[in-house]
Amino acid sequence: MHVKYLAGMVVGTTLLMAGCSSSNELTAGGQGVRFMQEKPGAECQLLGTVSGRQSNWLAGQHGEEGGSMRGAANDLRNRAAAMGGNVIYGASSPTQSLLSSFIPTDSEIIGQVYKCPN
Repeated sequence: MHVKYLAGMVVGTTLLMAGCSSSNELTAGGQGVRFMQEKPGAECQLLGTVSGRQSNWLAGQHGEEGGSMRGAANDLRNRAAAMGGNVIYGASSPTQSLLSSFIPTDSEIIGQVYKCPN
Protein backbone atom coordinates (compact mmCIF):
# COMPACT_ATOMS: atom_id res chain seq x y z
CA MET A 1 0.00 0.00 0.00
CA HIS A 2 2.75 2.45 0.96
CA VAL A 3 4.70 1.64 -2.20
CA LYS A 4 1.72 2.40 -4.45
CA TYR A 5 1.06 5.66 -2.59
CA LEU A 6 4.72 6.70 -2.86
CA ALA A 7 4.87 5.77 -6.54
CA GLY A 8 1.72 7.82 -7.19
CA MET A 9 3.21 10.83 -5.44
CA VAL A 10 6.45 10.59 -7.45
CA VAL A 11 4.57 10.35 -10.77
CA GLY A 12 2.23 13.21 -9.82
CA THR A 13 5.07 15.47 -8.72
CA THR A 14 7.05 14.72 -11.88
CA LEU A 15 4.08 15.58 -14.11
CA LEU A 16 3.41 18.77 -12.17
CA MET A 17 7.02 19.91 -12.46
CA ALA A 18 7.16 19.08 -16.16
CA GLY A 19 3.98 21.06 -16.81
CA CYS A 20 5.09 24.09 -14.83
CA SER A 21 8.64 24.29 -16.12
CA SER A 22 8.00 23.94 -19.85
CA SER A 23 8.16 27.04 -21.98
CA ASN A 24 5.33 28.17 -24.23
CA GLU A 25 5.55 26.62 -27.68
CA LEU A 26 4.48 28.53 -30.78
CA THR A 27 1.24 27.41 -32.40
CA ALA A 28 0.89 27.32 -36.18
CA GLY A 29 -0.94 30.67 -36.00
CA GLY A 30 1.66 32.16 -33.66
CA GLN A 31 4.42 31.38 -36.17
CA GLY A 32 2.75 33.79 -38.61
CA VAL A 33 2.89 36.75 -36.17
CA ARG A 34 5.86 39.10 -36.40
CA PHE A 35 7.22 41.88 -34.21
CA MET A 36 7.66 45.35 -35.76
CA GLN A 37 9.78 48.29 -34.59
CA GLU A 38 7.89 50.88 -36.64
CA LYS A 39 4.22 51.65 -36.07
CA PRO A 40 2.05 49.87 -38.65
CA GLY A 41 0.49 52.07 -41.35
CA ALA A 42 -3.12 53.10 -41.88
CA GLU A 43 -3.79 49.93 -43.88
CA CYS A 44 -3.46 47.94 -40.63
CA GLN A 45 -6.24 47.59 -38.08
CA LEU A 46 -5.47 47.83 -34.34
CA LEU A 47 -7.10 44.87 -32.58
CA GLY A 48 -6.01 45.66 -29.03
CA THR A 49 -3.26 45.27 -26.48
CA VAL A 50 -2.31 41.85 -25.19
CA SER A 51 0.28 40.36 -22.86
CA GLY A 52 2.22 37.12 -22.95
CA ARG A 53 3.57 35.36 -19.86
CA GLN A 54 5.99 32.63 -18.94
CA SER A 55 6.00 31.18 -15.44
CA ASN A 56 9.40 31.14 -13.75
CA TRP A 57 8.35 29.50 -10.51
CA LEU A 58 10.38 26.29 -10.98
CA ALA A 59 12.90 27.41 -13.62
CA GLY A 60 14.04 30.56 -11.83
CA GLN A 61 14.02 34.12 -13.11
CA HIS A 62 16.41 33.74 -16.04
CA GLY A 63 15.95 30.14 -17.14
CA GLU A 64 18.00 28.59 -19.92
CA GLU A 65 19.36 30.95 -22.59
CA GLY A 66 16.69 33.58 -21.97
CA GLY A 67 14.00 30.95 -22.23
CA SER A 68 11.63 32.73 -19.90
CA MET A 69 11.42 35.83 -22.11
CA ARG A 70 11.27 33.66 -25.22
CA GLY A 71 8.37 31.75 -23.66
CA ALA A 72 6.59 35.02 -22.88
CA ALA A 73 7.15 36.21 -26.47
CA ASN A 74 5.77 32.92 -27.82
CA ASP A 75 2.70 33.28 -25.59
CA LEU A 76 2.22 36.84 -26.85
CA ARG A 77 2.47 35.70 -30.49
CA ASN A 78 0.00 32.86 -29.87
CA ARG A 79 -2.50 35.22 -28.22
CA ALA A 80 -2.11 37.76 -31.05
CA ALA A 81 -2.87 35.04 -33.61
CA ALA A 82 -5.94 33.95 -31.62
CA MET A 83 -7.20 37.56 -31.86
CA GLY A 84 -6.76 37.47 -35.64
CA GLY A 85 -3.60 39.59 -35.66
CA ASN A 86 -0.36 39.11 -37.54
CA VAL A 87 1.77 42.03 -36.24
CA ILE A 88 2.87 43.07 -32.74
CA TYR A 89 4.05 46.65 -32.27
CA GLY A 90 5.54 48.35 -29.23
CA ALA A 91 6.42 45.16 -27.39
CA SER A 92 7.85 45.86 -23.96
CA SER A 93 8.45 44.12 -20.69
CA PRO A 94 7.21 45.73 -17.47
CA THR A 95 9.91 46.81 -15.05
CA GLN A 96 11.11 44.19 -12.60
CA SER A 97 10.07 44.81 -9.01
CA LEU A 98 12.08 44.44 -5.83
CA LEU A 99 10.05 41.32 -5.07
CA SER A 100 11.29 39.63 -8.27
CA SER A 101 14.86 39.83 -6.93
CA PHE A 102 13.89 37.35 -4.21
CA ILE A 103 11.02 35.35 -5.71
CA PRO A 104 10.88 34.07 -9.29
CA THR A 105 8.00 36.01 -10.83
CA ASP A 106 6.47 35.49 -14.27
CA SER A 107 8.19 37.02 -17.30
CA GLU A 108 5.76 39.25 -19.18
CA ILE A 109 5.72 41.03 -22.55
CA ILE A 110 2.99 43.47 -23.59
CA GLY A 111 2.32 44.71 -27.13
CA GLN A 112 -0.29 46.15 -29.47
CA VAL A 113 -1.78 43.64 -31.91
CA TYR A 114 -2.56 44.66 -35.49
CA LYS A 115 -4.05 42.89 -38.47
CA CYS A 116 -2.17 43.97 -41.58
CA PRO A 117 -2.62 42.90 -45.19
CA ASN A 118 -0.02 40.39 -46.30
